[in-house]
Amino acid sequence: MLIKTLLNKVERFKSFVYGATQIMLVDGVEALVIDIEARRNSRPACPECHKRAPAHDRQPPRLFEYLPIWSFKSYLRYAPRRVKCPEHGVRVEAMPWAYGKERMTISYQVFLARWAKRLSWKETAAIFETSWDSVFRAVQFVVSYGLAHRTLEGVTEIGVDEIAVFKGHKYLTLVYQLNAGARRLLWCGPERRVKTLLRFFHQFGKERSAQLKFVCSDMWAPYLKVIAKKAPQALNILDRFHVMRKFNEAIDEIRRNEVREFKANKQDNVLERGRWLLLKRPENLTEKQTARLDELLKLNLPSIKAYLLREDFQRFWDYQRYDFAGKFLDNWVTRTLQTDLEPMKKVAKMLRKHKPMILNWFKAKGRLSSGAVEGMNLKAKLTMRKAYGFKTLKCLEIALYHELGKLPEPEYHHRFC
Repeated sequence: MLIKTLLNKVERFKSFVYGATQIMLVDGVEALVIDIEARRNSRPACPECHKRAPAHDRQPPRLFEYLPIWSFKSYLRYAPRRVKCPEHGVRVEAMPWAYGKERMTISYQVFLARWAKRLSWKETAAIFETSWDSVFRAVQFVVSYGLAHRTLEGVTEIGVDEIAVFKGHKYLTLVYQLNAGARRLLWCGPERRVKTLLRFFHQFGKERSAQLKFVCSDMWAPYLKVIAKKAPQALNILDRFHVMRKFNEAIDEIRRNEVREFKANKQDNVLERGRWLLLKRPENLTEKQTARLDELLKLNLPSIKAYLLREDFQRFWDYQRYDFAGKFLDNWVTRTLQTDLEPMKKVAKMLRKHKPMILNWFKAKGRLSSGAVEGMNLKAKLTMRKAYGFKTLKCLEIALYHELGKLPEPEYHHRFC
């Protein structure tokens, strides 16, 4: 069976036919070169309007890198025609296997992009004997296609958060769709300012913003301000994850201050290796850690008092009714403000300030949690590690959309990738 017969079974191009096939040296390496010819009496298509028009002339043959065949790299060879379009003038014709001046075929770019989801970009480039830049261009093409062809209908639940990127306190704002069964990255943008999140809502559109029912975020003031302005009908939820993280930060601050005092006074550090004893949930402790914690709880230390206040607050999440939870919150804040634990008093003031949004967690019946957002953030950080080599935010955004965006891909015929 001829190779071109197999190629016709896999991928056909309208108005073009496969020609002769031969093994040639390409960049010093033996490769399979497959000729492509335009059908007789066919007219080239304008790359701008895709209308067919008379051919003006023909350019020298070009090689377009195709999917590897057996142990050979393979190329399609074609001499492009220039089309004389009445509307756009003389242009190089549109070719269905490639776009613009790109020398990789669309099939090969999708092939590389799919492997780049499984491996690091560097490993993908090494395995298929290409460059990191070629893998990047392949991923960029697939992401651009996906963003242009994805649908944003049915988005009613979103989460907003930021991750630190590069050095020097640089951040990337991420917006996720959190609907059950449809969790994905919707948008990302540099920095974590008011203007950053405003750009998302501008691109998302007023009609879609009006359909939002729940928005999950942390207590970063710029986010809260924009959400209240652009999606006032949505419940802005400050959920359990972010609230309890503030408690842990306060406990850890108190513990560190105590350790410094022990050293300054040359006292035994009874809290040595006790950080995670106080920060972990009791049910997650080992037997040895539980025994050690029981000993610490007998001591009258500020960090232990803070720990007990946190454990007491855990009852807040067990309430079923919105009003009862609110009364408990008010009572807990009052008791905490009467202590001399400044970090915990800051937490209490924060809870009082954001009380309505914290109680929204009960209105949503606990169905929306930032645990999903943090899970997506973890995947984003793994993506940053896997695609190492980029040095610009634009490249990082492409990597994140590729991995987390669940974007549609161009039509693809290769089964094994």
